[in-house]
Amino acid sequence: MSYRAVLFDLDGTLLDTLDDLADSTNAALRSLGFPEHPRPAYQYFVGDGMENLVRRALPAERVDAALAARAAALVQREYAQRWAVKSRPYAGIPELLDALVARGTAMAVLSNKPEEFTQLCVARLLPQWSFPVVVGARAGLPRKPDPTGAREVVDRLGVAPAEVLYLGDTNTDMQTALAAGLFPVGALWGFRTADELLAAGARVLLKYPQDLLGLLDAPVG
Repeated sequence: MSYRAVLFDLDGTLLDTLDDLADSTNAALRSLGFPEHPRPAYQYFVGDGMENLVRRALPAERVDAALAARAAALVQREYAQRWAVKSRPYAGIPELLDALVARGTAMAVLSNKPEEFTQLCVARLLPQWSFPVVVGARAGLPRKPDPTGAREVVDRLGVAPAEVLYLGDTNTDMQTALAAGLFPVGALWGFRTADELLAAGARVLLKYPQDLLGLLDAPVG
């Protein structure tokens, strides 16, 4: 039995969104009178939801619930204006998605990005391909690495967890895959390192997107 579906993380896996996220957060920090951060810092700020992004970007000695909420609202407002200014699919992703469609492999997206922006990014930046299930952060759904969202996706696809490859670029993604019974695959073109992915349980690391195709016909598990 081979793999029937691929579940993708979004930011750092399908799309390089780091510049728009960094620009939006830095704009919010400027308006609050706090220091900005260089782009590489955001590789470690993102991945665990908007609230964690904001708390990591704010000065640690100043963070409290009220400030975090105010900053999150500002980041959301800024991001709504620039989420598609610089964000693009990574090199090789269009070719990978074309190949998956040709094979009849089901594709889905699970992100800790707010669901509104997750849906927008997929619809506007990946319009040529069909993702029957796209799930982002929403009220009542625990964020990754909690496996609830991944299990929802698998149920909606109508496949068994063991038949799904999960491709992501952070420790959060690998932990999610393992907790949900999916096969964890690390994307080395994303935001984090090989060491982080392996320590979090990645079974395979991929240097290029199309390397994923070689895994699809492997026996599940």
